[in-house]
Amino acid sequence: MTADPAHLEHARKVADAVLYEGYLLYPYRRSAQKNRTRFQFGVLMPPPYRAVDSHEPSASQTECLVECPPDAEIDIGLRFLHLQRRTAQRIDPGTGAATDTGTLGGVAGPGQTLSVDGTEYGSFDEAVEREQHLRGRIAEILDMGTELRFDIPQARQAEELTGRDGAPAGRLVRRCEALAGAIVARAERTAGPYGAIKLHVRVENRTSPQVSLCNRDDGLKYSLIAAHLLIGVTGGTFLSMTDPPEWAAAEVAGCENAGTWPVLAGPADCRDLMLSSPVILYDHPEVAPESAGDLFDATEIDEILTLRTLALTDAERREARATDQRAADLIDRLDGLPPEMLERMHGAIRYLSPGPGKTVDAPRSAGPDPAAPPKAGPNPATPPTFTEPPEGPAAGTPSQPWWDPGADTSVSPETDHVLVAGVRVARGSRVVMRPGARRTDAQDIFLTGREALVEAVLHDVDGQVHVAVSPVSDPLADLQRNHGRFLYFAPDEIEPVPVASGGGTGDDGEYREEETR
Repeated sequence: MTADPAHLEHARKVADAVLYEGYLLYPYRRSAQKNRTRFQFGVLMPPPYRAVDSHEPSASQTECLVECPPDAEIDIGLRFLHLQRRTAQRIDPGTGAATDTGTLGGVAGPGQTLSVDGTEYGSFDEAVEREQHLRGRIAEILDMGTELRFDIPQARQAEELTGRDGAPAGRLVRRCEALAGAIVARAERTAGPYGAIKLHVRVENRTSPQVSLCNRDDGLKYSLIAAHLLIGVTGGTFLSMTDPPEWAAAEVAGCENAGTWPVLAGPADCRDLMLSSPVILYDHPEVAPESAGDLFDATEIDEILTLRTLALTDAERREARATDQRAADLIDRLDGLPPEMLERMHGAIRYLSPGPGKTVDAPRSAGPDPAAPPKAGPNPATPPTFTEPPEGPAAGTPSQPWWDPGADTSVSPETDHVLVAGVRVARGSRVVMRPGARRTDAQDIFLTGREALVEAVLHDVDGQVHVAVSPVSDPLADLQRNHGRFLYFAPDEIEPVPVASGGGTGDDGEYREEETR
């Protein structure tokens, strides 16, 4: 890619954060439930997997606008992770026979690791970074299109582990399955006098596994994981998809993006790079300077994750190190983190201004805009006065604050109900999620049409009704329920599901709740 090296390095740092978002989550141990269901963003499954789950896509689509001459050079870079299954094997010192370590739920179970001179190794699903580039000129794809097909062969490699005496003690066997895919690109001129060009790029997983796929773990072996695009154009300018110029607003609204969202990449003055990410970002995103390194969760606060990781027990640290080399590096990095680096993460302040891009992977606190005009009010030369609050509860203060659910006995989330299309919906009801257009999280499109279990019906202080639900097909639903973490919808964003057995719609039009506990 011929972009400014500094701009490209800036963009790739964010792209790397996207690439490894959710790769491995705190507490970074394979036995943790959250690390048994992995790779949630940008997963393009092989087409046959649709027979297992029709909601998992095998292709993504990016559409964006660019202003450039026909002879402008374009570089469409596809980056993704390729699952690599690592198996730890013990070597019998007498016979030399290799035996796989035990597994639990697709990962090595507690006590099922290989120990070589005090270092533990376990079986785990790692990942290999892959990158493919379609390069050419805009004129070559204008109104006709082209595609770059790629094939990644099956691979197997073994790493021998020896003890201090030099005798074979074990082996790590890594295996990747074959992948096939394509980058399909075309360009077309938009209507009107401005002559902008609409760029259309599809990323397709065309892998045809020679084995049957029964579950998600089977499909991930043949998937493009965290797939995203980094597109550069020489001598051209990309238009913002979140804040386009007025003349291009209609064309931007007509762009169809499936599974990705394109944003301007690089620093604020860069206009020739576009990052199309499966994670929703703002234009010109950047990694916060306070971040001491990747924690695989760019939406979390570094300080919190760092303090939690430092609190892990010695046994938990050993298991984390045995889980994945990146987890071992993370533990080692935080163990040696200087106090001034930890202090730097605490209390970072971001001032709102139109210039700088947004940041990810660091604590944020919004302050006043220094460029904003002063508001009318008291003379700024007069210092404000503060009154110390009286000690003890003020007279007339209720024993419970108004926002405490226990303060209002007229509501009961576990027994309250709401009528949806004339049907009584309460805790235990099953509904279909239909996220409305007024919602701001684009990831909600992945919930459309999926079935969910109602956990509670809640009323807020403004009189609005919110329905808390857990997706029926979510393998982590029980874990989320134990922590009280649900999805929330308005009544007009759900549809009741009739119960075939053990319930149904009664003569009074009410929905009979299923027993869920």
